[in-house]
This record gives sequence, structure tokens and C-alpha cells, in this order.
Amino acid sequence: MAEELKKDFHPADTNGDGKVSKEEEQMYLEFKRKELEDADAMRDAQRNMTWFALGGLLLYPFAVVVASLVGLDEAQKTLGSMAPTYFVAVAGIVAAFFGAQAMGKK
Repeated sequence: MAEELKKDFHPADTNGDGKVSKEEEQMYLEFKRKELEDADAMRDAQRNMTWFALGGLLLYPFAVVVASLVGLDEAQKTLGSMAPTYFVAVAGIVAAFFGAQAMGKK
């Protein structure tokens, strides 16, 4: 019997009387609108994070070269030793973003 009730249950029917009132419908539509806005904001934040990571990935080698040209040998060595970990981490962020986008389109 519980399965029968779940079949006819509309998500906007908050009081469970089997009828969707105007107030319930408005609340449901507002909730759905907020849900869409939140999902859109999340996608925008992920996209910005990915572009920032890609920018850092491209600018990192220039930081090593600039440190070398300015004569900051210790900074050059430190940046050079951090590079493998940095590139793997940034590649993981970018791969996760594009993987999630590809899975979401299916």
C-alpha cells in the first residue's frame, strides 16, 4: 500500500492530501528555480577554477624562467622541484572537471 501512495505522490504536495494547492505549487516552483540557480552557479565556479588552474599551468614555467633571469637561484630550484607535483595536481583538477562535464552530457 505504501508503494501505491508513492506512485501518486507529487513532489509539490507537501501536506500529502493528494492535491497541489497554489501555495504548494508556488513553493515547489521557487524551490526548483533556486535549485537551477545553484547548479548554474556551481558550474560557473567549476569553470572559473579550471581556467585559473590552466592559467597557472601555463604561467608556472615563466615563473621559473623569471626567477632564473632575476638571479633568484634558490627560488628557481624550489620552483623546479615543486613542478612535478604541481603539474600532476593541476592536471587532476582539469581532468576531473572535463570528466564530470562529459559524464553529465550522457
